[in-house]
Amino acid sequence: MALKKFRPITPGQRHKVALTFDTITKSKPEKSLLVKKKRTGGRNDSGKMTIENVGGGHKQRYRLIDFKRNKFNVVAKVAGIEYDPNRTANIALLHYTDGEKRYILAPDGLEVGNEIISSKEASIQIGNTLPLSELPLGTVIHNIELRPGQGAIMVRSAGASAQLMARDGKYAIIKLSSGEIRKILSTCLATIGTVSNPQHQLSVHGKAGRRRWLGRRPNVRATVKNPVDHPMGGGEAKSSGGHPRNKNGVPAKGYKTRDKKKASSKYIIERRKKK
Repeated sequence: MALKKFRPITPGQRHKVALTFDTITKSKPEKSLLVKKKRTGGRNDSGKMTIENVGGGHKQRYRLIDFKRNKFNVVAKVAGIEYDPNRTANIALLHYTDGEKRYILAPDGLEVGNEIISSKEASIQIGNTLPLSELPLGTVIHNIELRPGQGAIMVRSAGASAQLMARDGKYAIIKLSSGEIRKILSTCLATIGTVSNPQHQLSVHGKAGRRRWLGRRPNVRATVKNPVDHPMGGGEAKSSGGHPRNKNGVPAKGYKTRDKKKASSKYIIERRKKK
């Protein structure tokens, strides 16, 4: 998907860089795969604001995405590539040979008319889903499970990918885009290719109103708040606020919050690189 830079005919257009959506082939979603999306405005069930900077925005409906890819040995044809307001990646509508329709995360390079399948014997082509045990070493993958049958929970955002590095007994060793190297059971499923819309991170909103359309309200700095609202608030004139910490008082900027006894730590061979 290409980028378009706008001429500065208005202040909002001056710095705007938007996606051209040239890879999108279908504008209306499949009705049978839509569900209502409840708005919270950042409030919990008792009405208290627990998440700041959330609220408003354009009305959205949730698209049911097949992260499990558990329709095995049934060929599916790509009917269309669509925009999804709920995620950074594009989605693809599949028509299976038995008549069922499902949405999946669209890999980069997937085109309308392509045929894909989820199977142990599937060929090594973009969009096919296989267990990690059946993939050749060095394969670029996305949409990865952490537990067999759980459904993919890793490498799902626009432009993300991981690489199958090696095998160690019943585990496969993969390298994530963050630089982390970890073990995953070889029976877990993964999809071949990179997630679509890799240009997403290069787009620029250009004006505050576009963030509001996405449901993101203004972010107020902690040091300008009152002490009742934030630990860094209060003080006379322009006070520094002390050591950086979040609203709940947990130190920020480098403070490690991960539990040292967390069970999954034994599967992480190398931690992600610091930026």
